[in-house]
Amino acid sequence: MSTGKGDKPRHLGRGLESLLGPISMPAAPAPDRIATDGSADIDGLVLLPPDKELSNALQTLDLAAIRPNPYQARSLWNEADLNELADSIRANGVIQPIIVRPWQGGYQLIAGERRFRAAQMVGLTTIPAVVREVTDEQLFEWSLVENIHRRDLNPIERAKAYQHYLGAFSLTQTEAAERLGEDRSVIANYLRLLDLQDELKQMLVDGRLTMGHARAILSLPTDELRRKLANRALAGRLSVREVERLVRVHTADRPGAKPPARAKPANIIDLESKLCRHLGTRVSIETKRNGRSGRITIDFDSIDEFERITDVLGVACTEEV
Repeated sequence: MSTGKGDKPRHLGRGLESLLGPISMPAAPAPDRIATDGSADIDGLVLLPPDKELSNALQTLDLAAIRPNPYQARSLWNEADLNELADSIRANGVIQPIIVRPWQGGYQLIAGERRFRAAQMVGLTTIPAVVREVTDEQLFEWSLVENIHRRDLNPIERAKAYQHYLGAFSLTQTEAAERLGEDRSVIANYLRLLDLQDELKQMLVDGRLTMGHARAILSLPTDELRRKLANRALAGRLSVREVERLVRVHTADRPGAKPPARAKPANIIDLESKLCRHLGTRVSIETKRNGRSGRITIDFDSIDEFERITDVLGVACTEEV
């Protein structure tokens, strides 16, 4: 998965242009390069190859020869949005091509599934498409980036997409964050949502709970307490701050609850930051009150990441963890 020590990590967070290559944007966009079917691409960019490649890449394909993207992160589709797009296509045609790759004698979607579905609804038999040669890994990355940076997934869809991405390509959270142009903490926070019971996950899918509510509720120790607070938040229309306050009150009242942690000195925080950058994972330093002893905790998410960290530290590891 790595590209070598001398290579810079790939960042996809600025959109698919980082993978599709340079795109020349005129000062005043020409009408035939503007998406009017409600499907503007990431950051307003038109996801077409450079002009010199466009004549070969742009084709008209049979809809029946195109298969969906198996890595599509979205599981729920807004029927009203699709109907609106279908009405636009019925009146104006498909203005912006979808993007596909050759696959098993036909084609497989990379981006533009909304246009693809709406064209099917209208009854079209062909659709304009840009054909690109991409790997499975690129297909997954482009699909994930397209959804994250253009039309937001619900929090659970996004969490599952991150989980699938990590597992499919054996990436650590740090490696995935670098490739997707995300902060590692963003990915970690979404993955934590998968620890919620199904009832609370559905509340997130339905939009009855926000990401902020869920993160606060996850601080509670049991599923039952989480469920009760979630229902209380819904019934009382509590803000995220109010839920956080209730969580603090509960955890402070628990028997044997730990006292509030002491504020870390600035030099310890700086050292943690340096170690995090050096090791590529979260590092926590806890010092005792005398300041002369303590503990360093280094996080790892898999055996592969453990071995990578030991390599960085120069430790030979010959036994199973």
